[in-house]
Amino acid sequence: MSLGDDTGRTRTRLPEGGGDPYGGARRSGRSSSRSLVTVVGVVVLLIAAIAFANRGGGDSDGEEGGGGDSPKAAATAPSGKKPVSAKEAGVPAGFPHTRQGAESAAANYAVVLGSDGMFKKDSRHSIVGAIYTPAAAEQLRPAMDQAYSADFLSKLGLDANGNPPQGSTFVSRTIPVGTHIEDFDDDNARVAVWYMGLIGMSGDKSTDPVTTTWKTWIFELQWTNGDWKISADTQKDGPAPVPGDDKAASSEEISKAVEEYGGFTYAR
Repeated sequence: MSLGDDTGRTRTRLPEGGGDPYGGARRSGRSSSRSLVTVVGVVVLLIAAIAFANRGGGDSDGEEGGGGDSPKAAATAPSGKKPVSAKEAGVPAGFPHTRQGAESAAANYAVVLGSDGMFKKDSRHSIVGAIYTPAAAEQLRPAMDQAYSADFLSKLGLDANGNPPQGSTFVSRTIPVGTHIEDFDDDNARVAVWYMGLIGMSGDKSTDPVTTTWKTWIFELQWTNGDWKISADTQKDGPAPVPGDDKAASSEEISKAVEEYGGFTYAR
């Protein structure tokens, strides 16, 4: 859906079957997937982030400006540019008015939109206000509030304020794998972010264990008030790799990892 779609629809699919979801069993490539929430152009049930921010090196010859020697879509090598140092509402801000700046903005916005902060009203309003254009933010806030109803949150195992049960950890993270400029001019950019998502509830009594999903998030960005802001966004499935034969971690291991491992600021 696009931002013009003000239906505020949500969609979720709970897991089938019973039993201990964390019993150390190997996950099958056909295991039931967890669905994500789609709200007015934003799939907000996804994941926060772990990734690199390349801090080394000098200026790259493949600098931005829109020329033919800017980073190519096929190359996910870092540019050598340092990540931004400023933040707005806890979100990286002050991205360069360049192609690479637009890619960095899109990657970081995917991270925050996939974070667990989107499930709590106050932090959700702050996030939306920080990364969307004023017009888009004004339209999104009421639609999202309607979508994140107490009934919807309860289906995810959360209370009306977006909190998990005592002894459980709700996991929602986005991990960008790469970015790609689809269109760019001085004031507008369309950037695709390929990412892996983590979503689910970690806890001994959870029936919705943390699983992975693969998506591509496409952001329409506008240069607004000295920074890149989202005017619209869409998502599509994949590309997803063949699932590995990794042994599933226990609930305790997942909860500990979520608490111990923070995220990075993404730079292109």
